[in-house]
Amino acid sequence: MTTTPLDTEPLRDIDLPPTDTLLREDVKRLGALVGEILAEQVGPEFLREVETLRVAAIRRREAGAPIDELSRRLDGLPLDRAELLVRAFAAYFQAVNLAERVHRIRRRRDYQRLAEAPQPGGLEDSLRQLREAGVDAATVAALVQRLRIEPVFTAHPTEAVRRALLEKESEVVRCLVEDIDRGLTPQERRADIERMRLALTASWQTDETPPEKPSVADEFEHVAFYLSDVLYRVLPVFHEVFEDALRAVYGDQAPALPPVLGFGSWVGGDMDGNPNVGAATISATLAGQRALALANYRRDLARLGEVLSQSSGRVPVAAELLRRTDDYARRLPKAAEKIKARHADMPYRRFTTMVSARLAATAQDKREGYGDAAEFVADLRLVEASLAANRGEHAGGFAVRRLRRRAEAFGFHLATLDLRQESSRHDAALAALLQDEAWPSRPWAERADRLRDLISGAEPVAEPQAPDAAPVLEVFRTVATSLPLYGARAFGPYIISMSRSAADALAVLALARFAGCIDGRGAVPLDVAPLFETVDDLQAAADTLRSLFADPVYREHLRERGDRQVVMLGYSDSAKDGGLAASRWALQQTQVQLTALAAEAGVRIAFFHGRGGSLSRGGGKTERAVIAAPRGSVDGSLRLTEQGEVIHRKYGIRAIALRNLEQMTGAVLRASLRPRPPEPREAAWREMAAFIAATARGHYRGLVYDTPGFVDYFRAATPIDVIERLRIGSRPSKRGNAGGVSSLRAIPWVFAWSQNRCGLTAWLGVGTGLAAGVQKYGHAAVAEMARDWPFFATLVDDVEMVLAKSDLGIFERYSQLAGPAHAAFFPGIAGEFVRTRDAILALKGTDALLANDFRLRQSIRLRNPYVDPISLLQVDLLTRWRAAGRPEDALFHALVTTVNGIAAGIQNTG
Repeated sequence: MTTTPLDTEPLRDIDLPPTDTLLREDVKRLGALVGEILAEQVGPEFLREVETLRVAAIRRREAGAPIDELSRRLDGLPLDRAELLVRAFAAYFQAVNLAERVHRIRRRRDYQRLAEAPQPGGLEDSLRQLREAGVDAATVAALVQRLRIEPVFTAHPTEAVRRALLEKESEVVRCLVEDIDRGLTPQERRADIERMRLALTASWQTDETPPEKPSVADEFEHVAFYLSDVLYRVLPVFHEVFEDALRAVYGDQAPALPPVLGFGSWVGGDMDGNPNVGAATISATLAGQRALALANYRRDLARLGEVLSQSSGRVPVAAELLRRTDDYARRLPKAAEKIKARHADMPYRRFTTMVSARLAATAQDKREGYGDAAEFVADLRLVEASLAANRGEHAGGFAVRRLRRRAEAFGFHLATLDLRQESSRHDAALAALLQDEAWPSRPWAERADRLRDLISGAEPVAEPQAPDAAPVLEVFRTVATSLPLYGARAFGPYIISMSRSAADALAVLALARFAGCIDGRGAVPLDVAPLFETVDDLQAAADTLRSLFADPVYREHLRERGDRQVVMLGYSDSAKDGGLAASRWALQQTQVQLTALAAEAGVRIAFFHGRGGSLSRGGGKTERAVIAAPRGSVDGSLRLTEQGEVIHRKYGIRAIALRNLEQMTGAVLRASLRPRPPEPREAAWREMAAFIAATARGHYRGLVYDTPGFVDYFRAATPIDVIERLRIGSRPSKRGNAGGVSSLRAIPWVFAWSQNRCGLTAWLGVGTGLAAGVQKYGHAAVAEMARDWPFFATLVDDVEMVLAKSDLGIFERYSQLAGPAHAAFFPGIAGEFVRTRDAILALKGTDALLANDFRLRQSIRLRNPYVDPISLLQVDLLTRWRAAGRPEDALFHALVTTVNGIAAGIQNTG
């Protein structure tokens, strides 16, 4: 097929370093395939139109051509043509996304094969840094025993790729990886090209989003893909890499590695603002997760049975294994009868067959099944020990150890299910139970006194007829009945959103007792985790925790939980409330204060970071955020939310998931064992940061909350009205029915400003704050802080990235949709953008954004020619859709396609 220049030279305008030559080739190969598919599926003329638009977009970016030249080509296109163009451009930069991800794998392999030093940020690199800093093996061993890394997947989508498309994407990745170093023969390469063509063509013919809003069950299926298909396979490899790194650095003194990795989920348990989640979804999710875990184990056991073909006449086997096989055969005679007679002399195969039968009985809740996952792990350890004692380490020991690692981490629960509910729902339930309508408005100290009596038994707990409290109580009853079935690790913390006082935590304990959710010792078997979300709540968090630690009833609960307090920090709402600088500063200060407070109280605090995908919601590089955390706040533990497009980007490909887990763990090791030494300049820096944050917050709130007409401008200058109707999540986009910014959830707020290419939520107020800081303290002092203080350097770098992804020229087109409000608001917003950009360039001493991050700069530059036309099409379609009265028709469907396309192109969206 004859191809256009787009197919053969998609990177001709972008200079890449020699190390990225194979990346160029992969993008070229995928670009050619996409071009051929477009020509086949739509027509050669359509492909030429796509190329013409791309060239026009490049002329605007690289040669300063007016935006009107590109815009005129896109205005008024027929809907079907506009939607096809959006999908075409999206197909190209999705191919670029895949090529870049595979190139990350290639670079990792190059380090492993060719580099003299380990890859920066990996486990071996981190351990070498620690050893060079004087950290000995004993110190590492002590930390490893309590090390815990736990990503938690949430049902907060800013994209929701269908599983069918995920599987096709995986097929393309497999083909690229197979030829990652160009080792295939020409015939093999042609076969791979056809496999990729099949996957990409089928993807083109598949709608990106389902026709109906996803249910909680659909969200579970989405997250389950990453848990049971990707991370299930990656987990034992992660532990092997960790063990290899320990041995490489500490030799014979390397400690044994316990399970350090786990996973959590909010899908099915996050009730905050979602009427579709409750006791029923909790039960269904737990059952679904267990079914997936048990099915994976049984598949592994079937493969193990084929590997472990040892004959009893050739090698001895542990007597306990034989005894246990006979015991299981008596319990499960039907399963024993199915063992073939010719396998009678294969003791391991017989045993794995019976273990699989016990798992099947467990799935059916039969008494012959396992009581808990620990019993299953014990069986695997028995096989391991028998193999090790009988020359079988290299005859199956490795495979058994991998399964044992999985069973230790995933148990019978697959992922820990967190529960979350808003504090006001608890107060409403208690008002009904206590027959006190004024309960929610009573002072928190008064509420705490009565709650304390209810929890301690001083006031009898009796449940009156209170239908309004039934859904809340049913959740706690579900916890009580589920724990014996799924195990203690089935549930994570019970998170209280909008926590504002000690009474909010005591309310959970009281409600649990009303519902009978207590263990054999009379304790509530859940960690209670207050979530501090707004800037004011973060600033008041120390007072709340101080009250709880001083409360004898709550302190008794903490003792039952091992004197460990989980605290969740809200990045999203704090940034929506006060802007990024104020949010980051409040989060930093809160961690400092709570770490010191917990130490004084003899409590170990575990921070749970509620980070989103975008920088405005705590996104960014996890490794840098961990290293920049306050001294002592990490302490061997990292628990953070992963959501939206971040899950797909970080965990969609096994090798990249492994790299991300390595980087997280390496950062936790370094932050815990080699915290930054005392910094004499930090006191002055804290004063400066507090001033800059307060000034930035004043500017941010002055526009967003205090300027009349801003909400109307926001709704006109962003596609928020489209986003609110998207069928990508089961949860409503707003809290309640109010129409202001306060009621809008952080995800659609950030998502809307990223769609119009403004990025306002990340930088608004930062420029004003920095300028005021420079004026008060001097340029040299602020520049020194931005260079030498990891906390502030990370903030500046993150804002710089959002500025680089923003485009004021395109945003102006969106702003013009607001009519007369455009003149009132655009100049001020544009002025703050320029002020922020200039301040950061001055602090860094550079003349261009991302001057010191070549790869990211080129990655953004590579995507812009594909994203820009989609943005301008969205402006045109928004104008037409709103003029038509916002119908849910073909016009709306085309708009949804633009939202998906822009989100995939700019990433870090919500």
